[in-house]
Amino acid sequence: MSLLENRVAVVTGAGRGIGRAVALTFVREGAHVVINDVDEAPAQECRAACDQIRKGAAAIHLGSVADRAHTDALMKQAVDQFGKLDILVNNAGITRDRMAHLMTDEWWDLVIDVNLTGTFNCIRSAAPFLRDVAKRELEEHGAPKYHRKIVNFFSTAAIRGNPGQINYTAAKMGNVGITRTVAQEWGRFWINVNAVAPGFTNTRLTAPKQKGDELGVPEEQRQAMLQRIPLGRFGEPEDIANAVLFFSSPLSDFVTGQTINVSGGMQIP
Repeated sequence: MSLLENRVAVVTGAGRGIGRAVALTFVREGAHVVINDVDEAPAQECRAACDQIRKGAAAIHLGSVADRAHTDALMKQAVDQFGKLDILVNNAGITRDRMAHLMTDEWWDLVIDVNLTGTFNCIRSAAPFLRDVAKRELEEHGAPKYHRKIVNFFSTAAIRGNPGQINYTAAKMGNVGITRTVAQEWGRFWINVNAVAPGFTNTRLTAPKQKGDELGVPEEQRQAMLQRIPLGRFGEPEDIANAVLFFSSPLSDFVTGQTINVSGGMQIP
C-alpha cells in the first residue's frame, strides 16, 4: 500500500516549486489533493501533471491564504469533493526584500499576511475537519481513528537571519511558534503538527535575480550560499517534498511539534 492511500490533502501555494512537488508526490503515494494557488495557469498545469499520474486525484482552489474567506472555502472544498480532510500542508509563501530601515508598511504587511497569518488562517479553517472530527472519534470510540497531519514551513534564512528579509524571517520564525503551540493543543486528537525548513532550493524565489526583478537572488549571493552546503548542490523541490511526505505519512505518527532542516547540511552560524 502507498504511504498516503485514501488520504485527502490540501497543499497551499501548489502551482509551482515546492508546493507542486508536494502535490505530485502525494498523488503518487495515493492521496487526493486540493491544489491551492492565487494564479490559475500554474494551478491548472499542476492538476494536469497530477492527472497524468492518476486521473481525478487533484482539484483546484484559487485564492489567497491571507483571506480567511478563501481558507474557509478551501477546506470545505476538500471535504465536499473528496469526503474528508486528513493532511494540511501550509506551503504558500512570498518574499518582498528590502533592508530593515527601508522596509515599507506595504511589503511588511504583505509578507506577514501570506507567510504567517496565512498559516494561522488555514489551521483555523481546517479545525472543523481535523480537530473536531478527531474529537468526536475520541469521545465515541475512545481514540481517534488515525493520525491526521499538519506540515508548516519555516526557513533556514529565518534560523540564521538574512539581510534584506526582516519581514520574511519574522514570519517564518512565527510559524515555528504556531507549530509548537498547535502540536500541544491538538496532540490528544492525534493531529501531528511539524515544520520543514528548506535550505537554498531551486525555485522562482531563488532563481538568479535580474535588475528590476522583485523575486530572485543575486548570483554572487547564490554562489556564496553554495559554498556553505556540504553536499555541494542546491536543493530541489523534490528534496523538500520527501520530508513533507514523511511528516504527512504514518511513518511520523509519534513525531509532533518538531522542526527539520532540509538544506544539504548548510552551516548555520
